[in-house]
Amino acid sequence: MRLLFALVILMCGQTSRASDWDGVPVAASPPKGAQWKLDSVSDDFNYDAPPVDKPAAFSDSWRDSFINSWTGPGLTEFNSGHSYVTNGHLGIHASRKPGTKQVYAGVISSKEAFTYPLYVEASVKISGLVLASNVWMLSKDSTQEIDIVEAYGSARPDQTWAAERVHLSHHVFIRDPFQDYQPTDDGSWYFNGSNWRDEFHRFGVFWRDPWHLEYYVDGKLVRTVSGSKMIDPKDFTGGTGLSKPMHLIINTEDQNWRSDENITPTDEELADTSRSIMWVDWVRVYRAEN
Repeated sequence: MRLLFALVILMCGQTSRASDWDGVPVAASPPKGAQWKLDSVSDDFNYDAPPVDKPAAFSDSWRDSFINSWTGPGLTEFNSGHSYVTNGHLGIHASRKPGTKQVYAGVISSKEAFTYPLYVEASVKISGLVLASNVWMLSKDSTQEIDIVEAYGSARPDQTWAAERVHLSHHVFIRDPFQDYQPTDDGSWYFNGSNWRDEFHRFGVFWRDPWHLEYYVDGKLVRTVSGSKMIDPKDFTGGTGLSKPMHLIINTEDQNWRSDENITPTDEELADTSRSIMWVDWVRVYRAEN
């Protein structure tokens, strides 16, 4: 009887540790001689967290704000009340700031910063707005960035090209005077015929080292960026490449390069919660350890 009881307790403990990504293999192979170790920031959002006063299940790993005091690009105004966890999903919401043209936008960021070799993957259903739905990484000084996914899911007829693609890219910056490099090759806009807003998809990046990134969509390697000519041809990093620790960020935003062309959501679109929420089922982070 004691043995049976112990087995039941053990099985219950194992069940409680099960995660939504169990059975979903890590698409990238770790460096030779290493193995993947799941980091504690990994989250399947199987708890409830209201827009304000989020519980420890959330706040132990995440902030409901950006990594610094920046309030967002263009018409964006990051707002902590626009992220929440419900029904096993993280919601990143957008709405109109009353009486203005500004857009309140949800954002969360990891308290911890990460460095290579690293594999990050998220299961995401992008919003149905012209806003960007983003999972990305950024250094504390905002000079190095890896975009795991950047997508625009609007059903507007004039936005079909953007809605059918996801942006898989990175940036290196000089902040003063401001300079920005990112690849502009066709491969940075991935197309496979999907309407990305219609269902969840898995987006991952393997940050192997400062000069090598691999991008995965639904477990398939779809893009590799490697070498100084692709990572940092203008030497903005002073020969170090993507080497700085980076925080993980999940957010939506009204980007100025789009709002400057009047590609910005209407009040009606923002009020429609079937379109105005980016959903994340889970996010997982693996460090490579020997």
